Amino acid sequence: MDLGISGKRAIVCAASRGLGRACALALAEAGVSVVITGRDRAVLEATAAEISQVTGAQVLAAVGDITTPEGRAAALSLCPEPDILVNNAGGPPAGDFRDFTEAMWQNALNANMLSPVAMIKAVIDPMIARKFGRIVNITSAAVKSPIAALALSNGARTGLTAFVAGLAREVAKHNVTLNNLLPGPFDTDRLRVIAENTAKQTGRSVAEELALRGVNNPAGRVGRPEEFGAACAFLCSAQAGFIVGQNLLLDGGAFNSTL
Repeated sequence: MDLGISGKRAIVCAASRGLGRACALALAEAGVSVVITGRDRAVLEATAAEISQVTGAQVLAAVGDITTPEGRAAALSLCPEPDILVNNAGGPPAGDFRDFTEAMWQNALNANMLSPVAMIKAVIDPMIARKFGRIVNITSAAVKSPIAALALSNGARTGLTAFVAGLAREVAKHNVTLNNLLPGPFDTDRLRVIAENTAKQTGRSVAEELALRGVNNPAGRVGRPEEFGAACAFLCSAQAGFIVGQNLLLDGGAFNSTL
């Protein structure tokens, strides 16, 4: 399927690994020129080179922490007016909310709500002027079905979701869409960190925790990053202009609901 976005420009945040990388790869495969961000220069530049070699697309590396003004400026300096923005940032630590300090709450809000809002603010008006824009925010299945141990993530990402819900309806008439992707368990470094934390509480091994994630999912497995990347690329496609302010849950059916 031709997604109709060949020649477009994208910024994909936190894309050196995991789901961000999968999104960058899928967009590059669709002919999009991509700027990827990340904090580790060696890993980020290696990822950019690999995606470019596989797809033939231009992939540039903006080294920096996207949750800081400097990191956002680095990305925007390489692509000041992207047609596509994929917001992404590492999740805050898990734990008992009683143990979270005010600084931890502020860091979570900055990374998973305020920084995406800042990126949206920086790019949306040029998108409106060009009559094309696609913004996808990678949030979490915990927005839909909260996980007690992920209280920092639950709160910050839900705040972003509420903000996007309002803005999406304001800009849709300009062919600018905002939507969210809500990942459940995917085969990424992040899942392993969560499994390590759970293993400390249960006494099981990390391998056992990872295996249980798959067995207990209706799909009988955890997700593959390339599946997530494909969903992101479609939401960024020319054909997705009538999908507005939605929260697409990719969790293998773990959330049990009729609607």
